[in-house]
Amino acid sequence: MKMKKVWASLALVAVVAGVFCAMVFLKPQPKKDFSVVATNFIGYDVARAVMGDSGEVKMLLKPGSEMHNYEPTPQDIIDISEADFFIYVGGESDEWVDGVLKDNNIGEEKTIRLMNFVGVELEEFKEGMTGEKEEDAEFDEHIWTNPLNVARMVEAVRDRFIAKKPRRTDIFTTNAKEYTEKLTSINYQIRDIVSKAKRKELIFADRFPFRYLTVEYGLEYYAAFPGCAEQTEASSSTIAFLINKVKADNIPVILKIELTSDALAQTIANETGAKIMTLNSAHNISQEDFKAGKTYADIMQDNLEVLKEALN
Repeated sequence: MKMKKVWASLALVAVVAGVFCAMVFLKPQPKKDFSVVATNFIGYDVARAVMGDSGEVKMLLKPGSEMHNYEPTPQDIIDISEADFFIYVGGESDEWVDGVLKDNNIGEEKTIRLMNFVGVELEEFKEGMTGEKEEDAEFDEHIWTNPLNVARMVEAVRDRFIAKKPRRTDIFTTNAKEYTEKLTSINYQIRDIVSKAKRKELIFADRFPFRYLTVEYGLEYYAAFPGCAEQTEASSSTIAFLINKVKADNIPVILKIELTSDALAQTIANETGAKIMTLNSAHNISQEDFKAGKTYADIMQDNLEVLKEALN
C-alpha cells in the first residue's frame, strides 16, 4: 500500500514538472536572431544597452586585457563576417579594421564606426610628458570618456538597429531612452562637482585617455604620457615635473587609470604626500566586473566620487 502511494506521488511530481516545462516552452522567449560584434567595451556596452534581451552581443577584446595591443584571431574575423553589425571606435587601436573589412567584403551597411557620431579632438602632447610630440597628431580615440558622447553613440546605434529590425522599434527606443537618461544624469552630476570644486586641475601618473572629459567640463590636466602612448617608463624629467606640479598646486590626489601599475603614482605620492586614486577610463573592464554585468554608466557613477575628491 505504501509503495503505491510512493509511486502515485512520483507520478504527480512528474506531471507537475511536465506542465511547468510546457509552460516555459510555450511562453514567448526573446528572439536571439540578431547578433552584434564589438571590438571593445564601449561598443559592447552601447549595443547591449540598446538591444536588451533581443539579441546577442560579443566583445572581441578579452576582459582585463590591453585595448591598444589587440589583434583579431581567425575566429574573430569569422564572427565579424557573420554578425548583423560590427561596431568599432575607428581610432588608432582599430587600424586593423579597414583591412579586415576589405578582405572579407564587409560593407558599410553592417558596420558602425562610433567616431562618426561625435566631434573628435587631436591627441595632445602636454608639457612634462615622456616621449616626443608627433608632427602629425592622431585623433584621440577615447571619445567615450565624455558621457554625452556615449549618449550620442547610443542614439546612433539605436537608429541603425531600428533600420535593421523595424519590428523592434519600441524595444530599441525604450532601452536607448533609459540609458541616455542615465548618461545625462551623470553629465549633470559632473558639472555640479566641477562648478563647486576648489580647483580645476587633475594630475595623472599614467597615460591620459580623458581628453574628451576635460574638454567638455573645462578641466586642466598634466600627465606622464599621452592617451595611446606605448611607453611604460616615465623619464626622470617627467617624474620631476609631476612632483613639482603636485607640490606647487597643492594637488591632493594623484590619479592612475584602471588595469595599470601604480608604481609611478607611488613614486610621486612618496615625494608629495598626495593620495592615489583610480579614475576608470572604461577602455576595458575586469573579468569580475564583466561577469557581473557592470556598465559604462556604472563605471562613470563610481568616477564621480573620485573626481569630487581629486578636485577638492
